[in-house]
Amino acid sequence: MPPPPGRSGGSRSKRRGPRRRRGLRTVDETSAGGLVVDSGWESAAVIGRSDRRGRLLWSLPKGHIESGETPEETAAREVSEETGIIGRVIRPIGTIDYWFVADNRRVHKTVHHFLLVAVGGDLSDEDVEVTEVAWMPLGELDRALAYDDERRLVQHAIALFGPGRGSAEFGTGTEHG
Repeated sequence: MPPPPGRSGGSRSKRRGPRRRRGLRTVDETSAGGLVVDSGWESAAVIGRSDRRGRLLWSLPKGHIESGETPEETAAREVSEETGIIGRVIRPIGTIDYWFVADNRRVHKTVHHFLLVAVGGDLSDEDVEVTEVAWMPLGELDRALAYDDERRLVQHAIALFGPGRGSAEFGTGTEHG
């Protein structure tokens, strides 16, 4: 019987985790961020970053947890810093982890994601790490987000908490135009 397909749809490798590279030190990093929606569950604030080839990659706002911060506090801070939107954390929606190599280090990154509702602020791309910021209709996120794991997380959040599924608990928030 053939092995089950992996995340990319191909066959699973017998190797677990990233390929070991000699001379690279492994470090763990933890971040938090989230899906920040308007009070009507019509749109989400997303960030665009340019990759090395100059392509704009849309993603959810996120960043490193600072000393003494909870993941929820980090999510709200990072949403504000990267989008200009003030968000109130509603609940956790999932955790994503992945590996990458940077600065001669093999990094295992864990990102805690939360559902937030916008309660104030205006879109701003003043963060130097962000190229663009936009309110994007929820129905376009599946096509626009650059990363499969984030697309799955958003689909999960919409299915569980979207319009008619508990979104009334948000109360009044900020609408955008």
